[in-house]
Amino acid sequence: MNAAATPAYDALMAQCARMQRLEHLQAIATWDRATHMPPKGNEARGAAIAEVTALLHRMRAAPSFGQELERAEQEPLTQEQRADLRELRRRWDADTALPEALVEQGALAGARCEHAWRSRRPAHDWDGFLDDFRPVLANAREQAARLAERLGVSRYEALMAQYEPGLRCATVDRVFGEVRQWLPALVQEVVERQRTQALVEPLGPFALPAQRALCEHAMRLFGFDFEAGRLDVSAHPFCGGVPEDVRLTTRFAEHDFLSALMGTIHETGHARYQQRLPRPWLARPIGQPRSMAIHESQSLAFEMQLGCHPGFVARLAPLLREAFGAQPAFEPQNLQRLLTRVKPGFIRVDADEVSYPAHIILRYEIERPLIEGAIEAGDIPALWDVKMMELLGVDTRGNHRDGALQDVHWPSGLFGYFPCYSLGAMYAAQWFAAMRRAVPGLDAHIDAGDLAPVFDWLETHIWSQGSRWPTDELAERASGQTLDPAHLEAHLRRRYLD
Repeated sequence: MNAAATPAYDALMAQCARMQRLEHLQAIATWDRATHMPPKGNEARGAAIAEVTALLHRMRAAPSFGQELERAEQEPLTQEQRADLRELRRRWDADTALPEALVEQGALAGARCEHAWRSRRPAHDWDGFLDDFRPVLANAREQAARLAERLGVSRYEALMAQYEPGLRCATVDRVFGEVRQWLPALVQEVVERQRTQALVEPLGPFALPAQRALCEHAMRLFGFDFEAGRLDVSAHPFCGGVPEDVRLTTRFAEHDFLSALMGTIHETGHARYQQRLPRPWLARPIGQPRSMAIHESQSLAFEMQLGCHPGFVARLAPLLREAFGAQPAFEPQNLQRLLTRVKPGFIRVDADEVSYPAHIILRYEIERPLIEGAIEAGDIPALWDVKMMELLGVDTRGNHRDGALQDVHWPSGLFGYFPCYSLGAMYAAQWFAAMRRAVPGLDAHIDAGDLAPVFDWLETHIWSQGSRWPTDELAERASGQTLDPAHLEAHLRRRYLD
């Protein structure tokens, strides 16, 4: 029997394939801007990326695209094809709420501010940064207002939906509220327990070529395919590209190899997810990553759940001796203590996994009222100082470089992204709880250097599923329940207090 004719659906998929190819070029141009582009190229590159952004928006928001979508929704489709249309309808509703000029203006403002941020941050130049940041914020607020009106949600929810479809502030408030109840006390309890543990600090300097070789070795241990990606250096680590060509970056410092190593492992988690998306669905909507919280669950599964596991640390120790020479700091027990040392500090990307959620709660509690107009950009440093002291007991007064200027997200206009980091940590803990039920000897496998059971589970339940299911359904199918922050608390107490 011949398959039913679906001309409108087929036309939509052909259009999606065209857009995917343009998004590929856009991703590589963005990667190059952060890694190899000379400084004087920023204006031209920003304009080029903004032009592609506008073109993609024009294609997605074209009336003909919407008409084709309506026709396709009436065709006899499979469940997978209907999932494609579900994703297209969600994007169509958002894209048609925004004028092309506003989208292009936002891309240009973000490119200028992000480029200026690279020099403003080292100089602690908050006032200079504000001049570039205010246009970014104004554009984000206008986009949020238009999206909120179209989608029937709050302004901040409208921006979160770009990264975590369907997420509501009530959910974030609930899970972050639960974490706020136990996190500050847990941080202090772990710090007090670790106070008496002997700890040998690594003695540098650590040559950058040796660090790079170590990072690439770790990427291979975690299954990264260098025939379909590469590692580079940027001011802020990130992962981008498409499954056939994944670009990830890290940053090196001669006095600290662990930051580069763990940052690379984190980005490798993102990269493996990207590389293992289902190839038969490559250009289809259901072939895309489910959401950024699910993406972050992969990076944190690699960096925290696996990268700090005693079994992996024991495997890492001889690699450090090979890279930098033998020293007491590289003994497995000491290395484990280094990787799990809880020390509240300024920098989010360098934070230990116990204090890390506090950094995200802080950003959420600032950027939500910022987008909704309850505070202004000039209010950020004072709020930052208060919340850092409240949540972590860290004094950031006058330290803009290690305070509100430390992240690339706000300069780039990526509002609504931050909650995904801690939601990702919660999902990662939930995945490993499910893995341990499915593979009772999971920790013994990791202790023996066998990471295959972890990768096999992720392949089956997360990577191969793409965007086939909404996030809650994906979580239920993978772990038997929707998001439950209790798994993160249980994981932290088991690792740090048991």
